[in-house]
Amino acid sequence: MATVYLALGSNVGDSLGYIDKAVELLGASVHGIERAPVYRTKAVGFTSQADFLNTALRGRTDLKPAGLLEFVKKVEKDVGRKRTFRFGPRQIDIDIIFYDDLVVDTADLAIPHHSLIGRDFVLRPICDLDPGLKDPATGRTVKQMLDGLAPASRSIIEQVD
Repeated sequence: MATVYLALGSNVGDSLGYIDKAVELLGASVHGIERAPVYRTKAVGFTSQADFLNTALRGRTDLKPAGLLEFVKKVEKDVGRKRTFRFGPRQIDIDIIFYDDLVVDTADLAIPHHSLIGRDFVLRPICDLDPGLKDPATGRTVKQMLDGLAPASRSIIEQVD
């Protein structure tokens, strides 16, 4: 079984409810889920929208990376995600951040996820789960990446749970 780290975010409607539902559904193929605290964060990219709730989870899966991506997209749909535009509001967004120590870069899938570097709302929850976790692409730990962020690039407002 592979160890995976997933990032979850929502900023539409009952965001915490959407995250809880996604974690419940993910449990069908991601086992032994450990969930990081939830953080309220400022929107990045398209900033004229509501704040997000973000968290991360760690679990184990038998799915191969492409199968995990397909499963995650199905969970997003089942939770109620309606696609709008890039960086737009969403009921739920689930990204595969790490899959063991694999490095994948295809048109459909990037592992480690490209949003890892420079985004505290991805790094902080993963750091809560395992600060010594190394990015296989750079060799840096998630704590090193988080500590290296400039204050101006930080988007976390508060921990909400």
